[in-house]
Amino acid sequence: MIRRRMGATGPEVSAIGLGCMGMSFAYGPGDDAESTRTLHRALDLGANHLDTADMYGFGANERLLAPVLRARRDEVFLATKFGNRTTGDSFGGTGTPGAFVDSSAVWTREACDASLSRLGVDTIDLYYLHRRNPETPIEETVGALADLVAAGKIRLIGLSEVSPATLRAAHAVHPISAVQMEYSLFSRDVEGEMLATCRELGVSLVAYSPVGRGLLTGAITGRDQLAENDWRAGAPRFAEENLDANLRLVDEVRAVAAELGRTPAQVALAWLLAQGADVLPIPGTKRVRYLEENAAAADVELSAAQSARLAEAVPPGAAAGERYPEAAMRFVGH
Repeated sequence: MIRRRMGATGPEVSAIGLGCMGMSFAYGPGDDAESTRTLHRALDLGANHLDTADMYGFGANERLLAPVLRARRDEVFLATKFGNRTTGDSFGGTGTPGAFVDSSAVWTREACDASLSRLGVDTIDLYYLHRRNPETPIEETVGALADLVAAGKIRLIGLSEVSPATLRAAHAVHPISAVQMEYSLFSRDVEGEMLATCRELGVSLVAYSPVGRGLLTGAITGRDQLAENDWRAGAPRFAEENLDANLRLVDEVRAVAAELGRTPAQVALAWLLAQGADVLPIPGTKRVRYLEENAAAADVELSAAQSARLAEAVPPGAAAGERYPEAAMRFVGH
């Protein structure tokens, strides 16, 4: 697995990481045994960048990682997140009853201690503010995060789904190593001011949902393939009025994949990797076979012409529907 540096001064990590959310949350029923095999296989392949969050399964995902970390901590670059708070069974960050965003200094410290306990580690390599409450100055949050760095509880600071202005203000308090944003052929909003700001400041762009929540894999052909408790059933891009149009956008991805003898998912990931050495995709999966497929994308080389064809076939704004339901969109871009 090729390596890329995390931020201006951080360690080198795998160019393709592993998003762990779906193992415990949002994408249908989980299988802890298969997920654990997937985590170990990722490390065997050199995909050492594991990404979780306290809200994934309401702490369950962090607890799932704990035995793997206990056995192989030195092999892992561990990222987790905080900021979405829930009460009861509500889904943090969707606007459902009992869900809210807390980026206060007090919660920053409490959430970090809770994650350290669930993960069973002394230090988190990269700790993100998952969502930001705009009523809390970013300087307050990053000041608390800087204190956690000084205390040795976290090594690097990250932000997720923030505005370029917030990134600048945060970076003035303490260096920010990474910004995690949705980025794929289907979601290219970051290619303007956000990516330019990251590059000016030496901040890595960690791309989540890099295969369009599965749409760019070519494996999804209809809503009937989604499990009853699959979050995507309520996502605008999977709505009846949008899905067919979005699936047609995958045609050119399929064509390039056929030329290379690769899968559409591998081509979509290779396209992201070609956007710059500061872009680090973290495709999510809970199955070994998809993990192996995704990791092999690091070896795919697109020609300049193929990369251009893909960009032209799925231009910015081409995907039908918003990235999230309306309530959840209110939590991004602050």
